[in-house]
Amino acid sequence: MTSQKTTQTMKPATAAKKLGVYLQATPADFQEGTVSRDELNALQADPPAWLQELRRNGPHPRPVVAARLGVSIAGLARGGVTEPLTTTQIEELRDESPEWLLRERATQAEVRKEAERIKKKHQEQDAAGH
Repeated sequence: MTSQKTTQTMKPATAAKKLGVYLQATPADFQEGTVSRDELNALQADPPAWLQELRRNGPHPRPVVAARLGVSIAGLARGGVTEPLTTTQIEELRDESPEWLLRERATQAEVRKEAERIKKKHQEQDAAGH
């Protein structure tokens, strides 16, 4: 008896998310097919021109936009940013530094600081034997 190894595949939306790109901006053949784990690994290891271009110039999905601006996805929504943005648009937002962006960056910094405080507290408790 030999066991056949099945190829793990994923929907294009899942693959685009793992690649950090906006699905609607990918080539049609990528959007219409399925992507195997091996194909995903190949795309990550040696990205084709279209993938390099999308990563460099966008449009970028909200998680990438949020990370590049240093805010949360919810912070983007509170700031009125609901659509994918290009790298140029992200840079323009950074340069303009609207009030909402400054406020959301401060909020994000507080969230990170609190997460670090909690992590340190847990480490201290673990070290104390709790």
